[in-house]
Amino acid sequence: MTTDRPTSTGPHVPVLLRPLLKAVAPVSGRWLDGTFGAGGYSRGLLEAGADHVIGVDRDPLAFEMAESWIGDYAGRLTLQQGVFSRMDDYAQDLDGVVLDLGVSSMQLDLAERGFSFMRDGPLDMRMSQDGPSAADLVAELDEAALADILFLFGEERASRRIARAIVKARTEAPITTTLQLAGIIEHCLPRSKPGQSHPATRSFQGLRIAVNAEYEELFEGLLAAERALKPGGLLAVVTFHSIEDRMVKRFFQHRAGKTGRANRYAPEVEETPSQFALVTRKAVGPDDEELAENPRSRSARLRVGRRTEATPIEISAKDIGMPQLKQAQGRDKRS
Repeated sequence: MTTDRPTSTGPHVPVLLRPLLKAVAPVSGRWLDGTFGAGGYSRGLLEAGADHVIGVDRDPLAFEMAESWIGDYAGRLTLQQGVFSRMDDYAQDLDGVVLDLGVSSMQLDLAERGFSFMRDGPLDMRMSQDGPSAADLVAELDEAALADILFLFGEERASRRIARAIVKARTEAPITTTLQLAGIIEHCLPRSKPGQSHPATRSFQGLRIAVNAEYEELFEGLLAAERALKPGGLLAVVTFHSIEDRMVKRFFQHRAGKTGRANRYAPEVEETPSQFALVTRKAVGPDDEELAENPRSRSARLRVGRRTEATPIEISAKDIGMPQLKQAQGRDKRS
């Protein structure tokens, strides 16, 4: 069976590319693009002056798409299939790392990948195209586990109501397509008004994050970038929702030195050497021009830090506010 796939005949301009390049200028040396996607950041870095870019992606489709244009860069771009949480296995002494989190436009636009509630397709959502799918989670997790995923990962306030409806619906027929699931969710929530997000937005986000272990990947990826960057190297991260941005913000705050006291009566925390210096003091969002060009950029936020010479110190996922599921996500093993 043939499917329509996005092409890369023209350059892909990723979200916040202009402010990112401005924040990390002048661009030179060896960079790693940990979320290669359609190659927009890699192209931008190469054209801005990077000597070499390593493009990492877990999705094999990304590299199929790049075949038509990678030769334009005469060996300055190397592709590595894998996850960015292992970037320090792929490269060391990097001058910069770029991470563009979340699902890419090319994945959203392919109905067969199951990321979009606007197109009917198999309920998949796997970026690497292997492992358990969203349909597997919907079919096998109990109501409490589903509700936790929707609430903690999708920030869906009606998580318990939606989880209850999913469990009831799957007893009548398997839930295997995106529009099936979207329809169940829509019946649980008030109809959205013009300008509001689709009722299934948060639930689909939560399931996608669970399927791809995105928060764990982000936590491990930030630590891997810290190990892979040379002193003076830059880490630039683009996020698309509040939980991701909070994790990145707290990571940079934690790595920028003293974490402070919980309250004025608590003992002073001993100051430790900073692993990063903040380049952007606040998150950078899209300007009016970018919003007009790409409405999908409205929730994007950029944060940038510069690696120091300090040795990394231990940090936990809890330290940077990573959501913790109340119960294991593993599938029910009862016979």
